[in-house]
Order: sequence, then C-alpha cells, then structure tokens
Amino acid sequence: MESCCENVKAVRRSKEEKKLLRKQIKASHTLLKHEGISTVSQPTKSLVVANGGLGNGVSREQLQDVLGEVGEVEILVMPPHKPYALVTYRSEVSAQRGHALNGRQLQRGDQIVTLYLSYVNTVDSELWGCVDLPPGLVLVEEFVSPEEEALLLDAIDWTSHDEDVTVQKVLKHRRVKHFGYEFRYDNNNVDKDKPLPGGLPQVCVPVLERCVRDRHTEVMPDQLTVNQYQSGQGIPPHVDTHSAFEDLILSLSLGAKTVMDFRHPEGRSVAVVLPRRSLLVMKGESRYLWTHGITPRKFDVVPACDPKSPAAVTSDLSNHSNLTLSRRGTRTSLTFRKVRRTPCDCGYPSACDSQQPPAPPSPPFLPRSQTDACRLEAEFVHRVYEEIACHFSSTRHSPWPRVCHFLSSLEPGSILADVGCGNGKYLGVNPDVIAVGCDRSSALVQICSERGFQAFVSDALNVPLRSDTCDACISIAVIHHLSTQKRRQAVVEELVRLLRPGGRALIYVWAVEQEYNKQKSKYLKETRQQGPTGDNTAQDLSGTATDAHNTAQDLSGIATDTHNTAQDLSGIATDAHNTAQDLSGIATDAHNTAQDLSGIATDCTKVHRETESPAKLSVHTNRTAFNSQDLLVPWHLKGGGRGGCNQGRGGGSKNTLDPPTEAQAPAPSPVFHRYYHVFQKGELEELCVRVRGVAIQRSYHDQGNWCVILKKTGDR
Repeated sequence: MESCCENVKAVRRSKEEKKLLRKQIKASHTLLKHEGISTVSQPTKSLVVANGGLGNGVSREQLQDVLGEVGEVEILVMPPHKPYALVTYRSEVSAQRGHALNGRQLQRGDQIVTLYLSYVNTVDSELWGCVDLPPGLVLVEEFVSPEEEALLLDAIDWTSHDEDVTVQKVLKHRRVKHFGYEFRYDNNNVDKDKPLPGGLPQVCVPVLERCVRDRHTEVMPDQLTVNQYQSGQGIPPHVDTHSAFEDLILSLSLGAKTVMDFRHPEGRSVAVVLPRRSLLVMKGESRYLWTHGITPRKFDVVPACDPKSPAAVTSDLSNHSNLTLSRRGTRTSLTFRKVRRTPCDCGYPSACDSQQPPAPPSPPFLPRSQTDACRLEAEFVHRVYEEIACHFSSTRHSPWPRVCHFLSSLEPGSILADVGCGNGKYLGVNPDVIAVGCDRSSALVQICSERGFQAFVSDALNVPLRSDTCDACISIAVIHHLSTQKRRQAVVEELVRLLRPGGRALIYVWAVEQEYNKQKSKYLKETRQQGPTGDNTAQDLSGTATDAHNTAQDLSGIATDTHNTAQDLSGIATDAHNTAQDLSGIATDAHNTAQDLSGIATDCTKVHRETESPAKLSVHTNRTAFNSQDLLVPWHLKGGGRGGCNQGRGGGSKNTLDPPTEAQAPAPSPVFHRYYHVFQKGELEELCVRVRGVAIQRSYHDQGNWCVILKKTGDR
C-alpha cells in the first residue's frame, strides 16, 4: 500500500504544470476546430507549434533557434498569416525533446509569447499549392545595378519644391513627387493639357531605354510618380485610372523590398514580394482589373534568404517551408506611365471609367446657408423618398408600441395631426380620434389615400392647418431629416403652433446612442439575412448587417495564450509594432471607411482620394454604430421602386414584382442615400426648450430613438 501511494505522488503535477497542460490541450482543440489539424498522444517525429507562427510575429529564424536546441530540424513549415508552425525532426528522440519545450516563452518585441507543442502524424510542406501571378504581371529581379539605384535615389531631391519642374506632396501614408504630368488625387486623373515643363529626370532615360530594348514596353512613358514609404506605411488597394493612362505600367522598387497585394474583384488574392532593384510590369488583366496595394505594416512575410546564396531571391510565397518575417525599410518606387489621349476601350468594361456611366456625385457638404440646406434635403431626403416609397412602405407595417400607447391615451373625438406620416401606419391606431396626416412625399401620401386615410402633401416646416386646432401632434422619425438646427427647431415650433393650449406632441428622432443602458437597439441586432433596411425600427430591414470590425476577421485558425490575448489568431497576422494591421494582405486605409455612394465599397477604377474636406458628409455603414452626427444612410432599393407600387401598394415587396425569367437576369438593386442628423442625449430636449410656450412632460430612449412628449402651455 505504501508503494502505491508513492507512485501516485510521483505522477502528481504542480499547479503550473496542470495549467500548462490545460492550455496545451486547449490549443490542440482549437487547431482541430479551425484548421483541421489533428494532434496525437503517441510520440512521432513531427510537432505542431501553437503560437509559434508568422501570424503572431514569430520569425523563422527565432523559432528555428529554439527548436534546433534539442535536435536537427528536417522540415519547418510556417504558413503565411497563421499563428502556428509545423516541424519535423530528423529523429523521434529529438522530437520528444522538442515536445518538452512546451511552455517555452519567446520575447517578441516588447511582448512575450508562449509555445504549446503537440505531436502530429506528418507534416506536408506542399499542403498549400502554388499561387499563380495575375495574368499580365511580370517581375524582373535585379533590373538595375546598385550603382544605378544610388543614382536614381540621389536624383529624387525631396528638399526641392520647384513647382515649375515637379509637384511634391506629403500624403497621409507616404510622400510623392510627380514628373511629366501631375496626378491629381482630387479627381484621380491627370490634366493632359498641363504638362510639367521639366519632363522626366534624365537619369531615368537609360533605364527606360533598357525597358524598350528588353521589350517590356514599346513606347516611352511620359509620366513618373515617385512614392517614398517609410517602415509601416503603405497605399490603399486601387486600379490606376483607365482613362488617365495607357495599358502598360512600369514600377521600379528601390531602397528596400516590400510585399504588394493583388486582388481580383471575385476575391482571389496574390501577395507578391517586390525585391529591392526589381522591375514590376503590369499590363492587361493585372493592370485593368486587379487592384494592387501595400498593407501598412512594419513586417512582411517573405521567403527566407539562403545566406550561402544571397542572390537567390524569389517572389513566390507558396513555398511555406521557407517563409519568414522581414522588417520593412524605407522604399522608394518609381512608377512610369504613358498618358492616354483617347478614351479607354479595354476588355474590362466593369472596371473601366471610360466605359461606365457618369459616376454618382460625391458626398455633399454640410449646409452653410438656408439655400444649401434646401438643396441637400431636396436631393437626399425628398427625392429619395419619392423613389423608394413603395419599398419603404412595405417595411413599415408594425406601429411602435410606445407611440401606440400615446395615441390610445387620446380622448375620443380628439383631433390628431401626424406630421411626416409616411405610409400612414399611425393614422388608424386609434379609431376614436379624427386623424389627418401630411408628408412631403406625394408617393407616400398616395399610399395613405389608397389605404383609406386622410392625408395631404405638405412640408413639415409649413403645414396648411389653422393654429390652435389640434389636440395632439406626432412627428415620428421626421425632424432628423432637417439639416440645420434652425430648421429642426422650426419644425418643433410648427407642431406647437398647431396644438391648442393643453395639447400634446410626441416627437421621435434617431439617436447617436444605439446602445443605451447596456442594451443594444434592434437596429444593431438585426442580421443581414432578415432582409432590407429602413430607418431605425424593428422593421428596418434593407441594409447590410456586417459589423465593421468583423469583416476583417479570418475564422480559419485561432490559437491563443495568456500572454497574447490581444492577438487576432484567426489567420490574420499582426506584428508587435503594428498590432492593428491586417497582415493577410487585405489593406484597409482609414479613408476607406467612407463608402462609395453607389453602395459598392471602393470603385476599383479609381485611386483612393487622399484628402477630404472635414465638412463633407460620410456614408454610414448600415447596422453599425454611428461615428458622426450628420451622415448619409444607404437604402438598397428592392422591388423596382415606385413602379412596383402599381401591383399592390403597401404589401410586402416580395409580391410586387414577377420573378425574373431565365432570359432576364435581375438587375442590381439601386442604392439611395438619405440625410440624417442623429441626436445626442439631451439634444432633443435642448431643442424643444428653445421653443416658447411649451413644457416637456417626459423624455425617454426607445429602441435607438430619443423621444419627448411636449405640452403646449399657451404662454407664447
């Protein structure tokens, strides 16, 4: 018995050992769930190293040093952007020693990562296949000599600001110089009638003549853009404007290597290493259709260089047994292009600005005058509701309970005015009152009439009813469409004018605070599968339900440790100096959060605008929290707009149109943008107290709306 007790004590683990074992088991389960990697309990020659991948900032050299301490490594596979690695030792004994490294900590910058190792049966270094370059893309390594590189870099004088010869700008993520012609970032084009007198630098001529001689181009370029990127800087994904430049684009990389990300519109992406002194040739599909960009980050995933063969540089990232991390240096790119003199007639009309209808107008500015406000509301409120009236009405069938409670509290025979009545869903809530509605949209008023309600066309600022005649007024989701404080206050004054002394008004406006008292509104909770979105109601079903922070997450692989809780270990790598950056090669820039007015993010025919006026309205992403008070909210029209109303007003949009035939593909749904001023807490009450002769009886927050009940005191 005593011997048995001694054996039990021998296998007892300390608290630290138990904790380490739990984390090792958890890491194994996570790898199986998200990566399909099965671990085994019996010793083998191969191991999976959780938290030891390029995806969480561990370099090949750093990991190889640790693993090599216990034996000879035969294969080390480090998939790009994954937070794990796979290793095969020369012998099983070495692998057992490697397994004992479980819990080993590595210093990664100013952070520590802990390695968790488990046995696997085999390691397949060819598990991920080779990725082809985009069609038309050619990379020529060592195109210029180190001496030529030095001459070219010296010729780019960043201290000179001679606007007669060149144009120099400092952009958010880089600085640029233009020779030959200035590239205009405000319109993503060049002024073909205003060449810069200096032309291209003479030092570039021998390089361009070699390009012609080697048949990389048939014509001499006449425009040069020089970009200088410091470590951590990049450029958003873009396609060089078709109408601005001819087919061929030549880009010379000097000073340091980087990784350029190419993405097809259908989603396929290719990361290409651009070595120092290499020439990138883009033509055809790679130039016209694929976007290219550089993700802002301080480290790149690149092929590891063999110290015995320093010239053996490759741009192929498909060999996952030979990848490591490379710290970026200062890179200067020289991009040569030929200015186009005729419209582009390429074979990619979907991405060609020469073959597209005129682009939608840029987002408007906040109004600076009464005239500006009228124009803004006419374009982005009144016209929009005329166009979307039928679809809008089909999403407005359930009255809000607290509005119904207010209406039900009215005495029989009371006169009710619904200012901004929409499709009239509140006009029939209380059949014992005399209800009349008005709306700026004639199409919505027509729907009210067809439903048997009394309504007329009127602006909320000037309702053609006598003063002091209404027992109650309601204004539900209307005032937030007025674009100045003065105009919003004028609507409240108009409601009060209509009320008799003692009469009450109920006002609802959209709130900035869509999460209030730890409760999210239904607007944030709704999912994209539930259909189309409207304003801010539970039936607001026409938008896209994508959380802005979730779109960048790759749920393919997660392996966390307690020292790395902030890491995104799902397959999107971050480095220690740039933890917010997505190393998967999907580059997003802060300017890209502003959506294209067409409802499609980032028109691939245009380089992203580098600067915007602070007074310009942004386009809101549906189903997300608001980042400004004045914005444009997309409405994705379904059912054919007003035309669909002829087949049954007020009904569901699914019944308004016949299904498309095989010969008739459904057309893309148009996108309209409605202006909103979303109210902060207390703002609506402050607006109301400015109006004479009223008292606020109650104010509250209701499902993402700020609401007040006013009573007319008669003291005006």
